[in-house]
Amino acid sequence: MRVLLVQALVAVSAGVSCGLIFGMVAGYSALLGGLIAFTANSYFAFKAFRYFGARSAKAIVQSLWAGEMGKQILAAALFALVFVGVKPLQPAALFVGYLVVLGAGASALLLMKNNPKH
Repeated sequence: MRVLLVQALVAVSAGVSCGLIFGMVAGYSALLGGLIAFTANSYFAFKAFRYFGARSAKAIVQSLWAGEMGKQILAAALFALVFVGVKPLQPAALFVGYLVVLGAGASALLLMKNNPKH
């Protein structure tokens, strides 16, 4: 849950930063990219972490697989919707926002692994 919070904050920060530096179109493009990553990762977290315990090992594996496949499909669909429905759009800012949020998620996982109390 903390990783999703970090990703949401990074998505908003990327949008605001790009907006202030490069203009409004870059700002909302970066925000949309960040929101695509955040939404897809939220779906994965919801789907993948429903089961716990040794007795549900098969269900855990199936839910991880379904969560990852759903995440990829959702991200692709959201990118398609943004490219079709949002005009004007800066694709570079869109992908930067997406990648920054993905990187924040990976970094947050590494930081929590090294310091599980925080």
